[in-house]
Amino acid sequence: MQRGASEEKIEAALGDYRESELLSVKEKLALELCERMTYTGKRVTDRFFNRLKRHYSEEELVELTAIIALENFRSKFNPVFAVESQGFCPLPAVKEVAAKAARRFHE
Repeated sequence: MQRGASEEKIEAALGDYRESELLSVKEKLALELCERMTYTGKRVTDRFFNRLKRHYSEEELVELTAIIALENFRSKFNPVFAVESQGFCPLPAVKEVAAKAARRFHE
């Protein structure tokens, strides 16, 4: 990849990121924020938010939260219109996850 995370880091993020030695504490917190914003029943508690504030500025938190919210919007909007992955990411692990999600569109 020319920019962004390495293939190894992306695969770590798709797997058990909490146990990965490839990801920093800051990256793991961002992934946990994704989970807390995405999964029903999970919340961004005051305690967790205080942990985030130790690693991110207010501006970074606003931007990160907006990006996660946008992706959550897309994950709900796109299936209604059968918008599938365009195959821009060449990583095998990402292709596998995208293919699995696309199969659910057709069930």
